[in-house]
Amino acid sequence: MVLLRRMKRLSTLIILSIFLLSNSRADEGMWLPTMLGKLDMAEYQQKGLRLTADQIYSINHNSLKDAVVLFGGGCTGELISPEGLILTNHHCGFGSIQSHSSLENDYLTDGFWAKSKEEELPNPGLYVSFLIRIEDVTAQVLADTEDNMTEADREKVILKAIRQIEEEAVKGTQYQAEVKPFFYGNEFYLFVTETYNDVRLVGAPPSSIGKFGGDTDNWMWPRHTGDFSLFRVYANKDNKPAAYSPENVPLKPKMFLPVSLKGAKKGDLTMVYGFPGSTSEYLPAAAVEQLVNITNPARIRIRTKRLSLFDEDMEYSRAVRIQYASKHAGIANGWKKWIGQNKGLKTADAIGQKRLQQQEFQAWVDETPERKTKYGKLIPTFDSLYLALVPYSKAIQYFYEAALGIEAIDYALDFQSLYMKSVGGNEKPGDIPKIAASLLAGVKGRFKNYNQETDRKVCKAMLDMFFHDMDPEYFPVQYAVIQKKFKGDIDQYADYLFDNSIFVDQEKVTSFLTSYTAKSAKKMKADPVFALMQGFLRVYTSKIQSSFFGIQEEITMLMTDYMQAQREWKSDKMFYPDANSTMRISFGAVNDYSPRDAIYYNYFTTLKGVMEKIDSSIYDYAAPQKLVDLYETKDFGPYGSGDTMFVCFTSTNHTTGGNSGSPVINGNGELIGINFDRNWEGTMSDIMYDPAQCRNIVLDIRYVLFIIDKFAGASYLLEEMEIRK
Repeated sequence: MVLLRRMKRLSTLIILSIFLLSNSRADEGMWLPTMLGKLDMAEYQQKGLRLTADQIYSINHNSLKDAVVLFGGGCTGELISPEGLILTNHHCGFGSIQSHSSLENDYLTDGFWAKSKEEELPNPGLYVSFLIRIEDVTAQVLADTEDNMTEADREKVILKAIRQIEEEAVKGTQYQAEVKPFFYGNEFYLFVTETYNDVRLVGAPPSSIGKFGGDTDNWMWPRHTGDFSLFRVYANKDNKPAAYSPENVPLKPKMFLPVSLKGAKKGDLTMVYGFPGSTSEYLPAAAVEQLVNITNPARIRIRTKRLSLFDEDMEYSRAVRIQYASKHAGIANGWKKWIGQNKGLKTADAIGQKRLQQQEFQAWVDETPERKTKYGKLIPTFDSLYLALVPYSKAIQYFYEAALGIEAIDYALDFQSLYMKSVGGNEKPGDIPKIAASLLAGVKGRFKNYNQETDRKVCKAMLDMFFHDMDPEYFPVQYAVIQKKFKGDIDQYADYLFDNSIFVDQEKVTSFLTSYTAKSAKKMKADPVFALMQGFLRVYTSKIQSSFFGIQEEITMLMTDYMQAQREWKSDKMFYPDANSTMRISFGAVNDYSPRDAIYYNYFTTLKGVMEKIDSSIYDYAAPQKLVDLYETKDFGPYGSGDTMFVCFTSTNHTTGGNSGSPVINGNGELIGINFDRNWEGTMSDIMYDPAQCRNIVLDIRYVLFIIDKFAGASYLLEEMEIRK
């Protein structure tokens, strides 16, 4: 957490926060719903908004916020029926779909549609959370802080205040509460939520629709992906949260979104309501420079190799394809995003723009002695701190992406706590059996999605990259073993690891944990995979962790002052906070764009484009014959427009990860699409929003209805919805 340094800042910040939006691009920003009353809503009303701020967010009556949920902790979903039916992305439900898939029932390939509520599939661990209210608690959090406090003392005081606020907010309720810092600790907000843990899979198209284009088309436009899945929230008979039970009944939500068949045309207003994960819009130039030149290139290089090895085995084996489908998608998602992000930042000259902005800021600072004293050293200090961070930034990427990219090493790390309890002598009675039992319970699920030979190949490649790309200062002690015992042959060493470790074999690790006692720690320590994991861990803790996070802590504390200074400098501008997985709304408009000279992209795609991409020899571009038949007969029902079936469209809403599955809503409060991606050039919007290049990619709701009805024959689901023509 970032802490405020001065109590006197509070009054200044409260005054700043009431200014109306100015000097800001209309489509830029991920706004807290509580900020809508401070925005110039007339601007959006002129563009087609027919709702008041109170209809979008209210704690006194039902509003749009009550139809939007945090889905599974990392995506967004929306209620679309009075019976708890939730719509989200196929890739958000992918893990659940995969967990129910097998060679006998391959729902990833064939799709799944429950014909009745009794056939809907439970998903242990999956949950959705509703936002109850947001409250500005800055004054309460800072009430007992003093100017002369050390940072450590200040943090203790603030943490104590936060705990008290959270406890009081939910006392006597089934709600949850969390206080989060905003603007790098310049403000604090309380979020009260309600979580439902009985969420069942209702329907999902086959991956040849839900993931059409696969990783090839990911982050790209034009797009033709039917990226949706359906779930249902269940509650007890009192409509309250409850653990899974056959006795539970569909949730009766406070609010659900009506579905529009009107479609979207260029210029139409769009609202994206959801839970964006993380952005860093206010970074100094030195931070962007390090991201573009060091951090992103390192992880792109490592993931490129891992993905190529996954591809080889997934192409060869259907079983491996099922096992690694979710892993591959997760790794590829970040990999391709970082490539596009670098391209976009370079094209926009983000570093140059940041430097220019800093020059203007410094000129403002230098205008008065007071500002020079308060803010004069901010930019030079940033530059020196990021320069000191350079070697550790690369090292930490290679630790997480390469060393822990080896699944066996990552799995062995899970056992470190058990080992430390076994040899530490400070364990409480029952600690060791409890940890061993927890690890044992996870063995089956872990190995269900693990292929030893794939991981063996990855291990050879990752060790080779680590030892060739990194400074020897960061080598684990096992490097000397490789040189001496294996004459520098990394492949031979990797084979030795996999031939002699329990961590790559389900039966061996099960047997080990079943009979585990404290004395078993000797066997664990002697295991070659565990020993290598500990070697990497020692290097990380002794040479990377403290230095990296120590510098980062200095940077983060400095950002508190920098953020305050920016808001003082641009006092006529209303700033939006960086995304942090809390509910936000962004405004935009349906629009096309031109990424490069002589290239123009229309704002929509159609089913014709799917047909043009089909190639049965390429997994990403295979399509079901029934979809082809529906296209050829133009059997689009009420969802098409003449002989055209719209699939996706682009808009200018400011979005990021976590907005996957977010409802895209028109000016009347109707659902017109599901947000599922950004264009490649626009992934830079996590760092800098460019209205000419940044586009969010939306699945047209009419294509969703078409697939449910005409393709899947699940029209009974549509009967639950309020569909407006």
